[in-house]
Amino acid sequence: MKKVLVVDDEPSIVTLLTFNLEKDGYEVMTAVDGAVGYELALTNQFDFIILDVMLPNMDGLEITKSLRREKIDTPILILTAKDDQVDKIIGLEIGADDYLTKPFSPREVLARMKAIFRRLKPTSTTSEEYNEPVKAPLILGDIRVDEQNYEVSVRGEKIELTPKEFELLVYFIKRKDRVIDRDTLLDRIWNYDFAGQSRIVDVHVSHLRDKIEIDPKRPAYLVTVRGFGYRFQEPKK
Repeated sequence: MKKVLVVDDEPSIVTLLTFNLEKDGYEVMTAVDGAVGYELALTNQFDFIILDVMLPNMDGLEITKSLRREKIDTPILILTAKDDQVDKIIGLEIGADDYLTKPFSPREVLARMKAIFRRLKPTSTTSEEYNEPVKAPLILGDIRVDEQNYEVSVRGEKIELTPKEFELLVYFIKRKDRVIDRDTLLDRIWNYDFAGQSRIVDVHVSHLRDKIEIDPKRPAYLVTVRGFGYRFQEPKK
C-alpha cells in the first residue's frame, strides 16, 4: 500500500483528498500546517506528497525546496489557488513533479499521481521473482544509470538527482546524438503543454549539467544546439 502525505490548510480539501485516496487504496497522513507537514515528510517515508502552496508557518514552495535540499526525492504534486504561471514555474524549477490549480477533481489528482508513478517506474527492468532478465544499466562515457535502483554515478561517484533530472537524463541517453527541441522535452518529460515556457527546460538542463559535467560552462555531454535545442553525446576525446 502506497503512503501519501497531504498538506493543506483547508479542511474540506483534506477530507476530500483523504476519502478518495483511501478509497483508491492509499494510506494517508495529513497536516494543516506547513511546518508540521515538513516535519512529517522528514521523519516518515512517503511514496507521494501533495502540498498546497499557501500554508501557515511554511509554504508549499519552501517545503519542496527544503525537501529537495535534504535529498528527499519523493514525488510532489503542488496545489495552488492562483492561476499564476510564475508560481507553477517556480514550483517545477525547485523540484516539484506536477501542479494542479484549484478547484480540481479528485479524479484528476489520482490521474496525475498515477502518471507520475508510471514515469518513475523503470520500464526497462524486470523482476527476478518471475525469472525475467534485468536489462543492463545505461552507460555513456563516464555516466552510468541504473534505472532499476534509481542510481546514477558519474566518473565512479554516485550523484543525487531529482526525479525530473533523472527522467531528463534517461530520456537524453536513450536518444544520444539526436537534437531534441525544448517543446518536445516539455511534452515528454512534463507531459503537458507549457507553450512558451522553455525556461523550465533550460533550468533543469542547467541543474543537470552542474551534476554531470566537469565544467558546466563548457559541457561535454549535454550541449546546446543554438536555435534548435539540446543534444546528448559522448564526450570527444
